[in-house]
Amino acid sequence: MKVWKVVGLAGLVGVAATGVVVARGERKRRAYTPEEVRDRLKTRVKEAASA
Repeated sequence: MKVWKVVGLAGLVGVAATGVVVARGERKRRAYTPEEVRDRLKTRVKEAASA
C-alpha cells in the first residue's frame, strides 16, 4: 500500500512540474512585442523559402 502512495505522490509532482514549465513558456511567449513577433515570422518565412 505504501508503494502506491509514493507512486501517486510522484505523479502529482510530475503534473505540477509540467504546469510550471508550461507557465514559463507562456510568459516567455507573451513577453514579445508585436514588432518582435513580426520580425521573427518574417525570418522564419525567409528560412523556409531558402530551404
